[in-house]
Amino acid sequence: MSNGGAWNIMNGVAGIINIITISGWFGIIISHDKQKDMIWPDQIWPWIIAYDVWNFAYVYNCVGDHSFYAGAALLISCTLAAFFVKKGSWLQARAQTLAFWMMFTMSYPAFVTDSQFSVQSTHSSAALMTVSALALAINVAVLVLHVYRIIKHRRNVLTDDIYAGTVAHDQVLADNTPADQQPAGLNLKK
Repeated sequence: MSNGGAWNIMNGVAGIINIITISGWFGIIISHDKQKDMIWPDQIWPWIIAYDVWNFAYVYNCVGDHSFYAGAALLISCTLAAFFVKKGSWLQARAQTLAFWMMFTMSYPAFVTDSQFSVQSTHSSAALMTVSALALAINVAVLVLHVYRIIKHRRNVLTDDIYAGTVAHDQVLADNTPADQQPAGLNLKK
């Protein structure tokens, strides 16, 4: 069951903003360790949080009874991995956890809706409005940061890493490329 309302429009706008703020496609690299992970240095933590809040609001709005697992649990798992296991690997972790969840839930659909483990949503209009407003506000803040960095540093949104020069970006790059291939002047944690 889903409830229609202004929160769906707000969340749709937040999702469009989130898409607009994706950057650094040409900066995606393969880590030079044994795992050979896909690393996206320009996908820094503010964007990840904005995506997570937007995606949770989307799932909560559209399939509220699935939002505990398909929303919160999936998003937290890949975000924790990207923040504490291997920075820069959020997209790869997101794809893997989402693929696992879809295979599981398509094989055992009753797990989410009819089992002892199901978690029912309140379907509260106030909760729907709150998560959508939060998603919109956070994504607008990331958009402001994004536009600011584009203008200040004269970055091309299609070809440049918008966040190059930030500690969040440069540390990911330094951690995942050999020293002799790192760009000069990386802004690293001391």
